[in-house]
Amino acid sequence: MPTHIDSQPPLHERRILRLSDVEQKTGLKRSFLYSLMNLGKFPKSVRLGVRAVGWDAEEVDQWIADRLSDRG
Repeated sequence: MPTHIDSQPPLHERRILRLSDVEQKTGLKRSFLYSLMNLGKFPKSVRLGVRAVGWDAEEVDQWIADRLSDRG
C-alpha cells in the first residue's frame, strides 16, 4: 500500500502556557511577571477557569525575542 506523504508543512499549534512554564521560559518569578503585566510590559494572562490562568506561548516567545533584540 503506497504511503501518502503530505507536502504541507505541519500547522503551528498554538499553546497556552501555565505559570510554571512561563517562569521556566523567562527565568522570572510570579510576582515580577505580574508586576510587568500590570505595567503593560508583559503579555496579559488568559483566564482558563475559576482559579487557572495561562499565557499565549507565541506572545511569550515574542516577548523573549524582543528582549534579546533590545540588548544590542
